[in-house]
Amino acid sequence: MPTYQYACPDCGHTFERVQKFSDPPVKRCPKCGKRRVHRVVTPVAVTFKGSGWYITDSRKSTNGSSKSEGEKSTEKSTVSSESE
Repeated sequence: MPTYQYACPDCGHTFERVQKFSDPPVKRCPKCGKRRVHRVVTPVAVTFKGSGWYITDSRKSTNGSSKSEGEKSTEKSTVSSESE
């Protein structure tokens, strides 16, 4: 369940609530009791880990093939072992 942050413009109190998507938004400030509470939009922290996030990870080779170097070397060794 997501955590939503709310703020009251009258008293300046900010608070968080863990709610379902289907739950109605909070309308009353728990500190002053007034009904002018609004939801605060905050940025989401995103962390990218692992391969696949750099331009060099999906770069095509100079001959126009999209195979990686590891796939090319495996392909060459298979061809050479079949010819023996």
